[in-house]
Amino acid sequence: MLTDIEISNQASPQSISEIANKLGILNDELISFGHAKAKVDLALLKRLTTTKDGKLIIVTAVTPTPHGEGKTVTTIGLTQGLAHIGKKSCACIRQPSMGPVFGVKGGAAGGGYAQVIPMQEMNLHLTGDIHAVSSAHNLAAAALDARLFHETRLGAVEFTHQSDQAALNIDPQQILWRRVIDHNERSLRHITVGLSIVNGPINGPVHDSGFDITAASELMAILALSHNLTDMRKRIGRLVLALDTSGNPITAEDLSVAGAMTAIMVEAIKPTLMQTLNGQPCLIHAGPFANIAHGNSSIIADNIALKLADFVVTEAGFGSDMGFEKFCNIKVRESGKKPDAAVLVVTLKALKANSAITLDIENDSKSDTDINEPDMPRLQAGFANLNWHINNVAKYGVPVVVAINHFPTDTQAELDWLQQAVAKTAAFGCEISQSFSQGARGAEQLAKTVAAATEQASDFKFLYDVNTSIISKLLTLAESGYGANSVKLTTQATAQMQRFETLGFSHLPLCIAKTPMSISHDPSIKGVPDNFELPVTELRLNAGAGFITALVGKVMTMPGLNIKPNYRNIDIDDAGNIIGLD
Repeated sequence: MLTDIEISNQASPQSISEIANKLGILNDELISFGHAKAKVDLALLKRLTTTKDGKLIIVTAVTPTPHGEGKTVTTIGLTQGLAHIGKKSCACIRQPSMGPVFGVKGGAAGGGYAQVIPMQEMNLHLTGDIHAVSSAHNLAAAALDARLFHETRLGAVEFTHQSDQAALNIDPQQILWRRVIDHNERSLRHITVGLSIVNGPINGPVHDSGFDITAASELMAILALSHNLTDMRKRIGRLVLALDTSGNPITAEDLSVAGAMTAIMVEAIKPTLMQTLNGQPCLIHAGPFANIAHGNSSIIADNIALKLADFVVTEAGFGSDMGFEKFCNIKVRESGKKPDAAVLVVTLKALKANSAITLDIENDSKSDTDINEPDMPRLQAGFANLNWHINNVAKYGVPVVVAINHFPTDTQAELDWLQQAVAKTAAFGCEISQSFSQGARGAEQLAKTVAAATEQASDFKFLYDVNTSIISKLLTLAESGYGANSVKLTTQATAQMQRFETLGFSHLPLCIAKTPMSISHDPSIKGVPDNFELPVTELRLNAGAGFITALVGKVMTMPGLNIKPNYRNIDIDDAGNIIGLD
């Protein structure tokens, strides 16, 4: 079979204006970026105010493994499959970060015959939204340090006299706003800023800081959760950048930088329209990771697609304990758009890897190198993980369809057993998807079953009451969300929790940052962990986005490159075509 980029390069994409017109976007609502992509003007939403919304489908997965479950492949394949059975459909997915593209994971355009094209344009830069987020974020960091420098250098009275601004009295030990970059760069996780190479505080004051990946920026969350430009401007103004020497919050509005930050992002708020291999529309907008952020594409993209299509397929990052939980408890609270059905992606490989059968070559137990071999006992042991995720989705009152992403090494006996096992669970249905190798035709039956699931009566419910205390929400997420029996906060996290409650932020929902490789906080614990203690190491306030992030276990908000990074494979050929991007 051809590689993903070979398939993309051999495709003949339609003009993006044709894709837009078929979806219902007018020419004056489209800002073209070449032949294959365009920004969509938000004025469209005003035109379609009274139009009835279509059905919203959220795609999630079992606990991820290094083998890849094919969630984006299934999202794109299902969108193509719905069109194949005569349904007007549109996909809404996140913009890829160049961190994973050049790191281990690779691109995020789908794959095989279920991908967004041209995949190289989607995976590299797209229309510049992530760069805009980085620039706006780092402007706030620069403005904050500059203000600290001038106030310290002059003193409050003289600063006010020269600048016509009241002194903010920034506490250099309580600067909460770090910097961001759209690359995996572990050496920047913790830095010291303000150091001088000559005598005198010409670069200071000196204080600790660090870098996060841009996907973890609160501005990225704001981009994803805003309803319009005015809403985004208000949210940016509410950003808490630091505390003053009395412990009061200093916002981007206080620093007079919120307007300029919004100006940098004024085009980024418009989703980008592209197309799948069979010419179905796909809106790409925002790019938060689901392990360290809320992991969902934008409310704006969903709203546009729901007005124009009968079925909208969107994707939540990683497993149902990650992006799906945050979709329900954060995004739905902000959007008011409840999902009509969920698709839970699984592979035989994933269940074997999640079987909790450990690697022990000397004693002949199974390893990841033979994950493709038939192994019914291991598959049956790993089924518990799938069943947990089915029940996890079902507790939100959302009908769930299991999609078995097919691989050539899958045996019919194992596929038959898995479908029969799923039939005894709370799932609405279970279908084998072959969209990777067959495109729309390979997702036909999945599309029919998912469409039927959306006709079921919906009984959506949140996991917790947002108005309870922070510790109560943490306990609910730990116990009902992951199967833990308790929560343990560090001294730092306890102090932060008390501070946020004192400042009036206890009503915000929670965004748990943890490993995606286990339902628990420990990536080595497979299957269905229970009776463990969830360790909360740090809390971060995201007042503009509207949630509090809880860092759990050894999670990092800045990834690092591994020993065999993907950038080694990427180059251009003599004709200037990008190669190796798969």
